[in-house]
Parts: sequence; C-alpha cells; structure tokens
Amino acid sequence: MSDRVGELVSKCLQARDMAYCPYSRFPVGAAILTAEGAIITGCNVENASYGLTVCAERTAIQRAVVEGYRQFTAIAVTCDIKDRFVGPCGACRQVLMEFGSDWIVYLTKPDGSYKETSLSELLPFAFSPADLEMN
Repeated sequence: MSDRVGELVSKCLQARDMAYCPYSRFPVGAAILTAEGAIITGCNVENASYGLTVCAERTAIQRAVVEGYRQFTAIAVTCDIKDRFVGPCGACRQVLMEFGSDWIVYLTKPDGSYKETSLSELLPFAFSPADLEMN
C-alpha cells in the first residue's frame, strides 16, 4: 500500500469513529483525496427525521466544496462490516459522479484492508453533467 493510500484509508477509519448514528448504529467514514493532494473527511450524520440523514461520502464532498476543491482523484469509504467490502449507496455514487467518473474508490474494512475499484465501475451508464450539455 502506498503511503498516500494508507493515509487515505487511515483517515476514513478515523472519520467513521466520529459518525453520529444513534438510530442505525451503522457508522460510516469517508476520506476524499483532492487533485491538489488534500484529504477531506466526512462521516454519516443521522437525524430523527430519517430522510434528513447525510451519508459520509456526501458530508466529505460538501466539506471539500466549501473548502474550494472541485477536482478529486480518490475516495476511501468504510463501515463496521468485517466480512465483505461495502460501497457507497446509489445517491452517494451519483453525487460523486458530479465531479467526474475517474475516481479511484477504496472500499475499506475495519481492519484497514481494502479493495480498489472505480466510480465508473460502481455506477455504469451514469447520468453526469456532460449529459446536460447535449441539449
């Protein structure tokens, strides 16, 4: 594992520990690597009005945008499931796609092991900003 990937995985595990999930008790952490080399983290933040819950991946992307970033190269995502790799939900995949399809995605287990995939593999035939330019 490269040092940068190791740092990204470590940061997503740390972010998971910050999750606010009193209802589902399903903590999720995410860490995004910007094109400039910054790492921005996020965790899930639940709400008693369940539909207002925000996933870790969307928290991270929103924080990154607020900090001025618009180009990203990778994201690591983790939860507490130990026996298999779990990817972002469909809504998060679509939100990430807003910023390009060439992301590397590291699906991370609690022990730090990970599986590398890509956003385009996780969301084939995606609707993207390019589709709006075709009109």
